Amino acid sequence: MASNSAFRTSLRSERQTSAKTNSSSVRSKPPYSKRSNLRPPSNNQDPVPGRVRVAVRLRPRNAEDLLYDSDFADCVELQPELKRLILRKNYWSSESFKFDEVLTDSASQRRVYDVVAKPVVESVLGGYNGTVMAYGQTGTGKTYTIGHLGKNDQSERGIMVRALEDIIAASSPESDTVAISYLEVYIQRSAKGKENNDVSGHENGNTVHLHSSNGVPIVLKSKLLIVDLAGSERIDKSGSEGHTLDEAKSINLSLTSLGKCINALAENSPHIPTRDSKLTRLLRDSFGGSARTSLIITIGPSARHHAETASTIMFGQRAMKVINMVNLKEEFDYESLCRKLEHQVDSLTADMERQRQLRDKDIEQIEKKLKECQNSFGESEKSFSAKCQLLEEENIRLEMEIKNMIETLNLEKDRNNLLSGEVARMEQNKEQHQHESSTYQKVLADTTQMYEKKITELIKQIENEYARSDGAQEQLAEAKKVISDQQKSLQMKGQKEMDVLGMKLQEMNQLHEIAVNELQCLKTENRELLSGKAILYDELQALRQKLSDEEKKRMFLEDEIVKLKIIVFDNNIDLEVKRPNMKDDFDGVPLGLRSPMSLLKSNQSREIISGQRASIAKIFEEGIFFHVILWKFGLQKILASLRSKDLDVQIHAVKVVANLAAEDSNQEKIVEEGGLDALLMLLGSSDNATIHRVASGAIANLAMNEMNQGLIASKGGIRLLANIASKTDDPQTLRMVAGAIANLCGNEKIHVMLKEDGGTKALLGMLRSGHSEIIGQIARGMANFAKCETRGINRGHKKGRSVLIADGALTWMIANSSTTSASTRRHIELALCHLAQNEENAEDFISSGAVKELVHISHDSPKEDLRNLAKKTLNKNPLFLAEMQIARKNQQ
Repeated sequence: MASNSAFRTSLRSERQTSAKTNSSSVRSKPPYSKRSNLRPPSNNQDPVPGRVRVAVRLRPRNAEDLLYDSDFADCVELQPELKRLILRKNYWSSESFKFDEVLTDSASQRRVYDVVAKPVVESVLGGYNGTVMAYGQTGTGKTYTIGHLGKNDQSERGIMVRALEDIIAASSPESDTVAISYLEVYIQRSAKGKENNDVSGHENGNTVHLHSSNGVPIVLKSKLLIVDLAGSERIDKSGSEGHTLDEAKSINLSLTSLGKCINALAENSPHIPTRDSKLTRLLRDSFGGSARTSLIITIGPSARHHAETASTIMFGQRAMKVINMVNLKEEFDYESLCRKLEHQVDSLTADMERQRQLRDKDIEQIEKKLKECQNSFGESEKSFSAKCQLLEEENIRLEMEIKNMIETLNLEKDRNNLLSGEVARMEQNKEQHQHESSTYQKVLADTTQMYEKKITELIKQIENEYARSDGAQEQLAEAKKVISDQQKSLQMKGQKEMDVLGMKLQEMNQLHEIAVNELQCLKTENRELLSGKAILYDELQALRQKLSDEEKKRMFLEDEIVKLKIIVFDNNIDLEVKRPNMKDDFDGVPLGLRSPMSLLKSNQSREIISGQRASIAKIFEEGIFFHVILWKFGLQKILASLRSKDLDVQIHAVKVVANLAAEDSNQEKIVEEGGLDALLMLLGSSDNATIHRVASGAIANLAMNEMNQGLIASKGGIRLLANIASKTDDPQTLRMVAGAIANLCGNEKIHVMLKEDGGTKALLGMLRSGHSEIIGQIARGMANFAKCETRGINRGHKKGRSVLIADGALTWMIANSSTTSASTRRHIELALCHLAQNEENAEDFISSGAVKELVHISHDSPKEDLRNLAKKTLNKNPLFLAEMQIARKNQQ
């Protein structure tokens, strides 16, 4: 059967669901009671919730694709913004498919996981089964997408590793259980939701877990299945033999059974053949079951595997029609409840013990602080007593000084009395001692005045000393009062601190309850924020719609502006094709492979001589000239002008057609209206060099389309181009002719006509010009011709020696393989590698020395794909190997 690999993880939540569970319910362990709920997950925005979501991922081109499809466009075109894939069978046939997600070849592993697997993982974490599966052809990147480990680069981790990381990150070791196996993932956990009968909701701002009516918790169980299916491919392509062939048959048989089941589910068949193989039995929940399923299909860009790519896309399209019934699996978990309650009792016991230890520690600290306060009070008391003693000694000293001052004052009074008696005696002898008396009286008055002043100062000092003594006594009284108050406060403080500690213990319990309530409030606010986020998302969607409407209005206004410019153009300019001034604007400008803007830039330096030509130049710069002409005259009138007898009209008309042919959207209309026939007619009938140059460029543009290539060859276009190449030496004309023939060389179906009508000889004949651009086109034509010719030989469509070698192209390629032009050198190297794959060309390669050039390419080519192709070609041909051995011996 098809190999599949995945892993299994079980996430089991065992959180507390009810605070009112009694002790008897803690010890009881009844068995699980199962039930199911068909509620879909709330995060699903799909209009069909259970539909299988399918994403497509494109693998980048590898070396093998570059080897076989180097000049062929990818068969797959992605439009990720429209979630659309276009599958091209050829240039004109394509189909469009719509998927849930379209991932380009540059999409990162992170983005693949986010859009494909992450929604399923989140749904599984919510209790729903999920499946992530990869399907596709071998080598398209299934295992890289699913199981890449990213050892060297973390950004390259696959879905399996990232899913396991998200599961572990969302799990809690205390309450969840994760189990892993090789096949499936099982994510068991407690559920949360709104309370409705037995479903939880909001109660006083607290989140209530899912629980039954008797308080038993409900456990959500889910599984995640990640499947990397083996690739399916045709046995004739894989080349399997023996045991590998038997294994491939078993793989294809299992994948066929899976396809039958998906077809039956998509068509609503009453019978689903899930018992046909082990693979379908393993995936019975993933398709049509109860799982949320995401399928990523991987495809490659190569057109060689178009059938396998189309089969893979159709498998994804059918899978998108499958709708699953997504179930929510819930179980009553009595054992979990018992374990949680036992854990809760142990936790509460430990908390009480911790609280008791904290209380004892606080009491010890309070007693220590009280002892420190008592010690501090004793030291303060001793310090205060010392200060009081000092104050008393100072008071005694002051009293002694006052007493001495009083005694001195008394002595002075006595002396004054003696002096007064002496004065009285001296007054009796006034007449005798008048002169002496007057002098003595003056001295006495001065002395008396001096003593009276001293007495007054001493009295003031005494009053100040009495005041200081009174202040010291007051300070002493206050100090005694402070000591008494401190003793009382210390006694009261110890009791108060004990009361404070008791209050703190009560506050701690209250804070614990408040913290629990706040936690519940925060959870409620979180849910409100999530709902607000959803509202903002809706507003964002409305804003995007408004911006889209504004963009449509802007585009409408731009269209109106273009219309107004055209009206101005009609009012100011005469757009007749025969206008002489138009010749000056177009002459001498090479067309063909160039865009319309290249015609405009060549004449911007000319002097504008009139207002009409200024308007024309402005329209040229805006790039709408040829569209205006097409809109004004219509394609039929322009093509009819190609057959005009007026040479100027023909020249202007062929230039317009050439520029219109540069756009793919115009080519089919030009061919249908006869534009190709008219261009070929001009090549055969006109002798004008300008017409030859421009018409060849127009045919080169049309020759980019495979269908047009066959028409050009069948209508004689190769012969006409070869004739022009032989007649002219104009480099621009030769470049256009060489480009047209080079495009035709890329079609294997017209190689015979290229040889018979002289196309290959004309291509080689243009080497005479020596012009680098012409040689580049010739080298490209040789590479296209050699690649298609070798492909036809390998498929058995052709045989024999190469036409290019018969025409002498090999010698020129060897001589110019070291040219300075990187593009020309690459085309020459590619042509040599493809020509060497034809065994009929081996002798020419050996005789001309081209084998040596192949060895040089295998070692020194700047392109890795060319180096690998050259090595493969040399190792495949035994003649080349023998020639290389001979060359090595000669060197030795």
